[in-house]
Amino acid sequence: MSLIVQKYGGTSVGSPEKIEAVAEKIAHMHGQGHQLVVVVSAMSGETNRLLKLSAEVHEQPSAREMDVLLSTGEQVTIALLCMALQKRAVEARSYTGQQVHILTNNVHGKARIQSIEADRVRKDLAKGRVVVIAGFQGVDSEGNITTLGRGGSDTTAVAMAATLSADECQIYTDVDGVYTTDPRIVPEARRLDRITVEEMLEMSSLGAKVLQIRSVEFAGKYKVPLRVLSAFEDGPGTLITYEEKEMEQAQISGIAFNRDEAKLTILGVPDQPGVAYNILGAVANADVNVDMIVQNVGEDGTTNFTFTVHRSEFQQAQTILQKLARDLKAREVSGDDKIVKISVVGVGMRSHAGVASTMFKALADEGINIQMISTSEIKVSVVVDEKYLELGVRALHTAFELDQVVEK
Repeated sequence: MSLIVQKYGGTSVGSPEKIEAVAEKIAHMHGQGHQLVVVVSAMSGETNRLLKLSAEVHEQPSAREMDVLLSTGEQVTIALLCMALQKRAVEARSYTGQQVHILTNNVHGKARIQSIEADRVRKDLAKGRVVVIAGFQGVDSEGNITTLGRGGSDTTAVAMAATLSADECQIYTDVDGVYTTDPRIVPEARRLDRITVEEMLEMSSLGAKVLQIRSVEFAGKYKVPLRVLSAFEDGPGTLITYEEKEMEQAQISGIAFNRDEAKLTILGVPDQPGVAYNILGAVANADVNVDMIVQNVGEDGTTNFTFTVHRSEFQQAQTILQKLARDLKAREVSGDDKIVKISVVGVGMRSHAGVASTMFKALADEGINIQMISTSEIKVSVVVDEKYLELGVRALHTAFELDQVVEK
Protein backbone atom coordinates (compact mmCIF):
# COMPACT_ATOMS: atom_id res chain seq x y z
CA MET A 1 0.00 0.00 0.00
CA SER A 2 1.38 3.40 -1.05
CA LEU A 3 0.53 6.85 0.24
CA ILE A 4 0.12 9.06 -2.81
CA VAL A 5 -0.66 12.76 -3.05
CA GLN A 6 -2.30 13.71 -6.34
CA LYS A 7 -2.92 17.18 -7.73
CA TYR A 8 -5.42 18.01 -10.47
CA GLY A 9 -5.29 21.39 -12.20
CA GLY A 10 -8.12 23.56 -13.42
CA THR A 11 -8.38 22.01 -16.89
CA SER A 12 -8.55 18.55 -15.31
CA VAL A 13 -11.61 19.53 -13.24
CA GLY A 14 -13.03 22.14 -15.61
CA SER A 15 -16.53 20.66 -15.91
CA PRO A 16 -18.81 18.20 -14.09
CA GLU A 17 -17.92 15.58 -16.70
CA LYS A 18 -14.19 16.05 -16.09
CA ILE A 19 -14.71 15.90 -12.33
CA GLU A 20 -16.54 12.60 -12.84
CA ALA A 21 -13.58 11.30 -14.88
CA VAL A 22 -11.12 12.32 -12.16
CA ALA A 23 -13.31 10.63 -9.53
CA GLU A 24 -13.27 7.44 -11.62
CA LYS A 25 -9.46 7.51 -11.75
CA ILE A 26 -9.21 8.13 -7.99
CA ALA A 27 -11.74 5.41 -7.18
CA HIS A 28 -9.76 2.93 -9.28
CA MET A 29 -6.51 3.71 -7.45
CA HIS A 30 -8.24 3.63 -4.07
CA GLY A 31 -9.64 0.24 -4.96
CA GLN A 32 -6.08 -1.00 -5.52
CA GLY A 33 -5.35 -0.26 -1.86
CA HIS A 34 -3.54 3.08 -2.12
CA GLN A 35 -4.00 5.82 0.46
CA LEU A 36 -4.85 9.00 -1.43
CA VAL A 37 -4.72 12.71 -0.67
CA VAL A 38 -6.04 14.76 -3.58
CA VAL A 39 -5.30 18.47 -4.04
CA VAL A 40 -7.39 20.35 -6.59
CA SER A 41 -7.42 23.75 -8.25
CA ALA A 42 -10.46 25.85 -9.09
CA MET A 43 -12.32 24.82 -12.23
CA SER A 44 -10.69 26.32 -15.33
CA GLY A 45 -11.87 29.88 -15.91
CA GLU A 46 -13.21 30.29 -12.37
CA THR A 47 -10.34 32.40 -11.04
CA ASN A 48 -10.61 34.75 -14.01
CA ARG A 49 -14.37 34.99 -13.46
CA LEU A 50 -13.81 35.97 -9.83
CA LEU A 51 -11.20 38.54 -10.83
CA LYS A 52 -13.66 40.06 -13.27
CA LEU A 53 -16.34 40.22 -10.57
CA SER A 54 -14.00 42.03 -8.21
CA ALA A 55 -13.09 44.56 -10.90
CA GLU A 56 -16.76 45.35 -11.42
CA VAL A 57 -17.16 46.14 -7.73
CA HIS A 58 -13.88 47.87 -6.88
CA GLU A 59 -10.96 49.04 -9.05
CA GLN A 60 -8.39 48.43 -6.30
CA PRO A 61 -9.76 45.92 -3.80
CA SER A 62 -7.73 45.07 -0.71
CA ALA A 63 -5.41 42.10 -0.96
CA ARG A 64 -7.06 40.48 2.06
CA GLU A 65 -10.53 40.51 0.50
CA MET A 66 -9.16 39.31 -2.82
CA ASP A 67 -7.78 36.25 -1.05
CA VAL A 68 -11.17 35.62 0.58
CA LEU A 69 -12.80 35.84 -2.85
CA LEU A 70 -10.30 33.80 -4.86
CA SER A 71 -10.13 30.98 -2.31
CA THR A 72 -13.78 30.13 -2.98
CA GLY A 73 -12.96 28.62 -6.39
CA GLU A 74 -11.19 25.60 -4.90
CA GLN A 75 -13.92 25.17 -2.29
CA VAL A 76 -16.42 24.46 -5.06
CA THR A 77 -14.13 21.85 -6.64
CA ILE A 78 -13.36 19.91 -3.46
CA ALA A 79 -17.06 19.57 -2.62
CA LEU A 80 -18.04 18.43 -6.13
CA LEU A 81 -15.18 15.91 -6.29
CA CYS A 82 -16.14 14.42 -2.93
CA MET A 83 -19.74 14.10 -4.13
CA ALA A 84 -18.54 12.27 -7.25
CA LEU A 85 -16.43 9.92 -5.13
CA GLN A 86 -19.23 9.25 -2.68
CA LYS A 87 -21.47 8.36 -5.62
CA ARG A 88 -18.93 5.65 -6.38
CA ALA A 89 -19.11 4.34 -2.82
CA VAL A 90 -15.71 5.84 -1.95
CA GLU A 91 -15.71 7.52 1.43
CA ALA A 92 -14.20 10.97 0.92
CA ARG A 93 -13.86 14.13 2.95
CA SER A 94 -13.02 17.65 1.77
CA TYR A 95 -10.99 20.32 3.55
CA THR A 96 -10.17 23.93 2.82
CA GLY A 97 -6.63 25.13 3.44
CA GLN A 98 -7.86 26.75 6.64
CA GLN A 99 -9.41 23.50 7.91
CA VAL A 100 -6.21 21.54 7.31
CA HIS A 101 -4.42 24.50 8.87
CA ILE A 102 -1.91 25.17 6.15
CA LEU A 103 -0.14 27.95 8.01
CA THR A 104 1.40 30.68 5.85
CA ASN A 105 2.92 34.09 6.31
CA ASN A 106 0.64 37.10 5.91
CA VAL A 107 1.65 38.20 2.40
CA HIS A 108 -1.72 38.16 0.67
CA GLY A 109 -1.71 36.98 -2.94
CA LYS A 110 1.68 35.29 -2.74
CA ALA A 111 1.89 33.75 0.72
CA ARG A 112 4.49 31.13 1.59
CA ILE A 113 3.72 27.95 3.52
CA GLN A 114 5.32 27.76 6.96
CA SER A 115 3.81 24.56 8.37
CA ILE A 116 0.93 22.10 7.99
CA GLU A 117 -1.02 20.41 10.76
CA ALA A 118 -1.99 17.12 9.13
CA ASP A 119 -3.43 15.16 12.09
CA ARG A 120 -6.97 15.23 10.68
CA VAL A 121 -5.71 14.04 7.33
CA ARG A 122 -3.81 11.13 8.90
CA LYS A 123 -6.88 10.07 10.89
CA ASP A 124 -9.03 10.09 7.76
CA LEU A 125 -6.46 8.06 5.84
CA ALA A 126 -6.32 5.53 8.66
CA LYS A 127 -10.09 5.11 8.29
CA GLY A 128 -9.75 4.40 4.58
CA ARG A 129 -11.02 7.76 3.39
CA VAL A 130 -9.83 9.75 0.40
CA VAL A 131 -8.91 13.24 1.58
CA VAL A 132 -9.60 16.09 -0.86
CA ILE A 133 -7.87 19.39 -0.10
CA ALA A 134 -8.27 22.83 -1.65
CA GLY A 135 -5.02 23.92 -3.27
CA PHE A 136 -3.65 27.44 -3.58
CA GLN A 137 -4.74 28.57 -0.12
CA GLY A 138 -3.87 28.66 3.56
CA VAL A 139 -4.31 30.76 6.68
CA ASP A 140 -2.00 33.13 8.52
CA SER A 141 -1.33 33.25 12.27
CA GLU A 142 -4.25 35.64 12.78
CA GLY A 143 -6.74 33.40 10.98
CA ASN A 144 -6.86 35.38 7.73
CA ILE A 145 -7.32 33.40 4.52
CA THR A 146 -4.27 33.64 2.27
CA THR A 147 -3.49 32.47 -1.25
CA LEU A 148 -0.18 31.22 -2.65
CA GLY A 149 -0.24 32.89 -6.06
CA ARG A 150 -0.86 31.46 -9.51
CA GLY A 151 0.10 27.79 -9.69
CA GLY A 152 0.00 27.54 -5.92
CA SER A 153 -1.91 24.26 -5.96
CA ASP A 154 1.27 22.51 -7.12
CA THR A 155 3.01 23.88 -4.03
CA THR A 156 0.14 22.77 -1.78
CA ALA A 157 0.39 19.23 -3.14
CA VAL A 158 4.15 18.92 -2.71
CA ALA A 159 4.00 20.47 0.77
CA MET A 160 1.30 17.95 1.77
CA ALA A 161 3.41 15.11 0.35
CA ALA A 162 6.42 16.30 2.36
CA THR A 163 4.39 16.61 5.56
CA LEU A 164 2.87 13.14 5.17
CA SER A 165 6.12 11.51 3.92
CA ALA A 166 4.20 10.35 0.86
CA ASP A 167 5.68 7.74 -1.45
CA GLU A 168 5.04 9.98 -4.45
CA CYS A 169 3.42 13.27 -5.41
CA GLN A 170 1.65 13.07 -8.75
CA ILE A 171 0.86 16.29 -10.64
CA TYR A 172 -1.88 15.71 -13.23
CA THR A 173 -1.90 18.31 -16.00
CA ASP A 174 -2.95 18.74 -19.62
CA VAL A 175 0.45 17.37 -20.79
CA ASP A 176 1.75 13.83 -20.33
CA GLY A 177 5.13 14.73 -18.87
CA VAL A 178 8.17 16.94 -19.20
CA TYR A 179 9.53 17.24 -22.74
CA THR A 180 12.97 18.05 -24.10
CA THR A 181 11.37 21.31 -25.28
CA ASP A 182 7.95 22.65 -26.28
CA PRO A 183 6.47 20.17 -28.81
CA ARG A 184 4.53 23.04 -30.40
CA ILE A 185 7.86 24.44 -31.61
CA VAL A 186 9.72 21.15 -32.12
CA PRO A 187 7.32 18.32 -33.05
CA GLU A 188 10.19 15.84 -32.54
CA ALA A 189 10.50 16.83 -28.86
CA ARG A 190 10.68 13.76 -26.65
CA ARG A 191 9.02 13.06 -23.33
CA LEU A 192 11.63 12.43 -20.65
CA ASP A 193 11.26 9.40 -18.41
CA ARG A 194 13.27 11.14 -15.68
CA ILE A 195 14.72 14.54 -14.90
CA THR A 196 16.49 15.74 -11.76
CA VAL A 197 14.98 18.29 -9.41
CA GLU A 198 17.95 20.53 -10.17
CA GLU A 199 17.28 20.39 -13.90
CA MET A 200 13.56 20.95 -13.39
CA LEU A 201 14.27 23.99 -11.24
CA GLU A 202 16.37 25.46 -14.01
CA MET A 203 13.79 24.59 -16.67
CA SER A 204 10.97 26.17 -14.61
CA SER A 205 12.92 29.33 -13.82
CA LEU A 206 13.96 29.68 -17.46
CA GLY A 207 10.46 29.59 -18.90
CA ALA A 208 9.16 26.01 -18.89
CA LYS A 209 5.53 26.18 -17.71
CA VAL A 210 4.96 22.56 -16.67
CA LEU A 211 5.39 23.09 -12.90
CA GLN A 212 5.31 26.06 -10.57
CA ILE A 213 8.89 26.66 -9.47
CA ARG A 214 8.11 26.81 -5.75
CA SER A 215 6.66 23.30 -5.90
CA VAL A 216 9.90 22.02 -7.42
CA GLU A 217 11.89 23.80 -4.69
CA PHE A 218 9.75 22.04 -2.07
CA ALA A 219 10.29 18.68 -3.76
CA GLY A 220 14.04 19.17 -3.75
CA LYS A 221 14.24 20.45 -0.18
CA TYR A 222 12.16 17.63 1.31
CA LYS A 223 13.18 14.91 -1.18
CA VAL A 224 9.65 14.30 -2.45
CA PRO A 225 9.49 12.08 -5.58
CA LEU A 226 7.44 14.13 -8.04
CA ARG A 227 5.75 12.81 -11.18
CA VAL A 228 4.07 14.78 -13.96
CA LEU A 229 1.20 12.90 -15.64
CA SER A 230 -1.65 13.55 -18.05
CA ALA A 231 -5.10 13.87 -16.54
CA PHE A 232 -6.67 12.72 -19.82
CA GLU A 233 -4.66 9.69 -20.93
CA ASP A 234 -2.77 6.88 -19.25
CA GLY A 235 1.01 6.81 -19.28
CA PRO A 236 4.10 6.76 -17.05
CA GLY A 237 4.66 10.53 -17.18
CA THR A 238 7.98 12.01 -16.08
CA LEU A 239 9.58 11.33 -12.70
CA ILE A 240 11.35 14.33 -11.17
CA THR A 241 13.91 12.87 -8.82
CA TYR A 242 16.62 14.08 -6.46
CA GLU A 243 18.60 10.87 -7.06
CA GLU A 244 20.99 12.18 -9.68
CA LYS A 245 23.15 9.03 -9.65
CA GLU A 246 20.34 7.11 -11.34
CA MET A 247 20.11 9.53 -14.23
CA GLU A 248 21.23 8.62 -17.72
CA GLN A 249 23.64 11.56 -17.60
CA ALA A 250 22.85 12.85 -21.08
CA GLN A 251 24.81 15.91 -22.01
CA ILE A 252 21.68 18.06 -22.21
CA SER A 253 18.22 17.14 -20.91
CA GLY A 254 16.16 19.96 -22.34
CA ILE A 255 15.84 23.39 -23.89
CA ALA A 256 13.85 26.12 -22.15
CA PHE A 257 12.96 29.55 -23.44
CA ASN A 258 11.33 32.72 -22.20
CA ARG A 259 9.56 35.18 -24.47
CA ASP A 260 8.94 37.77 -21.73
CA GLU A 261 12.41 39.34 -21.75
CA ALA A 262 13.60 42.91 -22.26
CA LYS A 263 17.11 44.38 -22.25
CA LEU A 264 18.33 47.72 -20.94
CA THR A 265 21.76 49.32 -21.28
CA ILE A 266 23.16 52.43 -19.62
CA LEU A 267 26.16 53.62 -21.67
CA GLY A 268 29.15 55.63 -20.59
CA VAL A 269 28.82 55.25 -16.83
CA PRO A 270 31.90 56.34 -14.83
CA ASP A 271 33.90 53.20 -14.01
CA GLN A 272 34.19 53.52 -10.26
CA PRO A 273 33.24 51.54 -7.11
CA GLY A 274 29.55 51.57 -6.24
CA VAL A 275 28.22 52.21 -9.74
CA ALA A 276 26.71 48.72 -10.13
CA TYR A 277 25.04 49.10 -6.73
CA ASN A 278 23.65 52.53 -7.66
CA ILE A 279 22.10 51.13 -10.81
CA LEU A 280 20.75 47.83 -9.52
CA GLY A 281 19.83 49.25 -6.12
CA ALA A 282 17.52 51.82 -7.72
CA VAL A 283 15.92 49.13 -9.87
CA ALA A 284 15.51 46.73 -6.92
CA ASN A 285 13.92 49.48 -4.79
CA ALA A 286 11.17 49.66 -7.41
CA ASP A 287 10.58 45.89 -7.02
CA VAL A 288 11.83 45.20 -10.53
CA ASN A 289 13.58 41.82 -10.81
CA VAL A 290 16.85 41.76 -12.76
CA ASP A 291 17.96 38.58 -14.52
CA MET A 292 21.11 38.54 -16.67
CA ILE A 293 23.82 41.18 -16.16
CA VAL A 294 26.78 42.14 -18.36
CA GLN A 295 29.29 44.92 -17.67
CA ASN A 296 31.85 46.06 -20.25
CA VAL A 297 34.68 48.41 -19.24
CA GLY A 298 35.93 50.79 -21.92
CA GLU A 299 39.33 52.43 -22.33
CA ASP A 300 38.04 55.90 -21.55
CA GLY A 301 37.30 55.23 -17.88
CA THR A 302 33.63 54.48 -18.45
CA THR A 303 31.61 51.29 -18.48
CA ASN A 304 28.49 50.04 -20.25
CA PHE A 305 26.06 48.21 -17.97
CA THR A 306 23.43 45.88 -19.49
CA PHE A 307 20.77 43.79 -17.77
CA THR A 308 17.50 42.05 -18.57
CA VAL A 309 14.11 42.39 -16.89
CA HIS A 310 10.64 40.97 -17.41
CA ARG A 311 9.04 42.59 -20.43
CA SER A 312 6.13 43.90 -18.37
CA GLU A 313 8.62 45.90 -16.25
CA PHE A 314 10.60 47.31 -19.18
CA GLN A 315 9.08 50.79 -19.23
CA GLN A 316 9.35 51.19 -15.47
CA ALA A 317 13.00 50.15 -15.45
CA GLN A 318 13.79 52.37 -18.44
CA THR A 319 12.35 55.41 -16.66
CA ILE A 320 14.51 54.67 -13.62
CA LEU A 321 17.64 54.34 -15.79
CA GLN A 322 16.97 57.59 -17.62
CA LYS A 323 16.90 59.47 -14.32
CA LEU A 324 20.03 57.64 -13.14
CA ALA A 325 21.82 58.50 -16.38
CA ARG A 326 21.38 62.19 -15.65
CA ASP A 327 22.56 61.79 -12.06
CA LEU A 328 25.58 59.67 -13.04
CA LYS A 329 26.36 61.77 -16.13
CA ALA A 330 26.12 58.69 -18.30
CA ARG A 331 26.07 59.03 -22.08
CA GLU A 332 22.69 57.46 -22.86
CA VAL A 333 20.18 54.73 -22.11
CA SER A 334 19.10 52.20 -24.72
CA GLY A 335 16.56 49.42 -24.54
CA ASP A 336 15.12 46.51 -26.48
CA ASP A 337 11.91 44.71 -25.58
CA LYS A 338 12.02 42.42 -28.60
CA ILE A 339 14.41 39.79 -27.24
CA VAL A 340 14.08 36.24 -25.90
CA LYS A 341 16.18 33.95 -23.74
CA ILE A 342 17.03 30.42 -24.85
CA SER A 343 18.70 27.99 -22.45
CA VAL A 344 20.15 24.49 -22.61
CA VAL A 345 19.93 22.55 -19.33
CA GLY A 346 21.48 19.30 -18.15
CA VAL A 347 23.31 17.82 -15.17
CA GLY A 348 25.45 16.01 -17.74
CA MET A 349 27.23 19.32 -18.40
CA ARG A 350 29.26 18.62 -15.26
CA SER A 351 30.96 15.69 -16.98
CA HIS A 352 30.78 16.78 -20.63
CA ALA A 353 32.97 19.49 -22.12
CA GLY A 354 32.04 21.59 -25.15
CA VAL A 355 28.36 22.31 -24.44
CA ALA A 356 28.74 26.06 -24.88
CA SER A 357 30.76 25.71 -28.09
CA THR A 358 28.18 23.31 -29.56
CA MET A 359 25.42 25.75 -28.64
CA PHE A 360 27.18 28.78 -30.11
CA LYS A 361 28.10 26.97 -33.34
CA ALA A 362 24.51 25.77 -33.86
CA LEU A 363 23.22 29.33 -33.50
CA ALA A 364 25.99 30.79 -35.66
CA ASP A 365 25.25 28.27 -38.44
CA GLU A 366 21.69 29.67 -38.54
CA GLY A 367 22.91 33.28 -38.60
CA ILE A 368 21.61 33.99 -35.09
CA ASN A 369 23.55 36.68 -33.23
CA ILE A 370 24.03 36.22 -29.47
CA GLN A 371 23.53 39.43 -27.49
CA MET A 372 24.16 38.18 -23.93
CA ILE A 373 25.41 34.96 -22.30
CA SER A 374 24.84 33.57 -18.81
CA THR A 375 26.06 30.25 -17.42
CA SER A 376 25.71 28.08 -14.34
CA GLU A 377 26.99 24.60 -13.52
CA ILE A 378 24.13 22.93 -15.41
CA LYS A 379 22.87 25.54 -17.87
CA VAL A 380 23.90 27.98 -20.58
CA SER A 381 21.53 30.81 -21.50
CA VAL A 382 21.71 33.26 -24.37
CA VAL A 383 19.69 36.33 -25.33
CA VAL A 384 18.79 36.66 -29.02
CA ASP A 385 16.37 38.67 -31.14
CA GLU A 386 12.83 37.36 -30.65
CA LYS A 387 12.38 36.63 -34.36
CA TYR A 388 14.96 33.85 -34.00
CA LEU A 389 13.28 32.03 -31.09
CA GLU A 390 11.75 29.08 -32.93
CA LEU A 391 14.68 28.71 -35.32
CA GLY A 392 17.13 28.79 -32.42
CA VAL A 393 15.24 26.22 -30.34
CA ARG A 394 14.94 23.84 -33.32
CA ALA A 395 18.62 24.24 -34.19
CA LEU A 396 19.72 23.47 -30.62
CA HIS A 397 17.34 20.52 -30.31
CA THR A 398 18.96 19.01 -33.39
CA ALA A 399 22.53 19.92 -32.41
CA PHE A 400 22.22 18.13 -29.07
CA GLU A 401 20.31 15.19 -30.64
CA LEU A 402 17.47 15.53 -28.15
CA ASP A 403 15.09 13.69 -30.44
CA GLN A 404 17.23 10.56 -29.95
CA VAL A 405 16.37 8.17 -27.13
CA VAL A 406 19.37 7.65 -24.85
CA GLU A 407 20.24 3.99 -24.46
CA LYS A 408 20.28 2.89 -20.81
